[in-house]
Amino acid sequence: MDRKRAARAIAVAPVVGIALGGVVAGLLWTAQFVGMPPLLAGFLAVAFLAAATRGMHIDGLADTADGLGCYGPPERALAVMRDGGAGPFAVAALIVVMGGQAAAFAALEPDRLGVAVLAVAAGRIAFTACCLRGVPAARPEGLGALVAGTQPWPVPAAWLLAASGAAIIASPWAWTGVALAAVVVAVLVRHVRRRIEGVTGDVLGAACELATLTVLVPGAL
Repeated sequence: MDRKRAARAIAVAPVVGIALGGVVAGLLWTAQFVGMPPLLAGFLAVAFLAAATRGMHIDGLADTADGLGCYGPPERALAVMRDGGAGPFAVAALIVVMGGQAAAFAALEPDRLGVAVLAVAAGRIAFTACCLRGVPAARPEGLGALVAGTQPWPVPAAWLLAASGAAIIASPWAWTGVALAAVVVAVLVRHVRRRIEGVTGDVLGAACELATLTVLVPGAL
């Protein structure tokens, strides 16, 4: 895998999100059809996404929360993010974000399951925003170094425009979630550039999970 192939992978990552979101929508519809308790169905959706992605994005969320929550210079934060343990910030982030996703999935009515597809795809659109040209990598090695700065601005802009159009169809409030997710990811990228001087693979995972939650909540209203 070189930077050229990695750039292509990041650019088309939302397509994978659409596919995963379609499976989630199918799971939720089936759960509603058989009378499964909604919250249980929501956690089933979250569990599927975690298993399908081998927990990479959840791990990134946890590591990013611990790294940004610690004191010290960028080197200290990066060391914490690289450590395999889960500290209090990681645990809190996982409970809030993953629990919020499960509750939001559970709240989706049968005629609004398109929001699930939109939200999971939006999580992958966040990858393209994190890898905009001009955004450096925090480390000289790792996934962040491979993909940082590989995306010209038309790539995330086109995906954001497509997501906004889909949101109008999916739910009355889904477009608000898409707009808020764009802001959340932009704030996260700006913060990590100041805190750890760039992005890492963990930051991409955190952006994915946060964007997914941010689209889900208004979309479930």
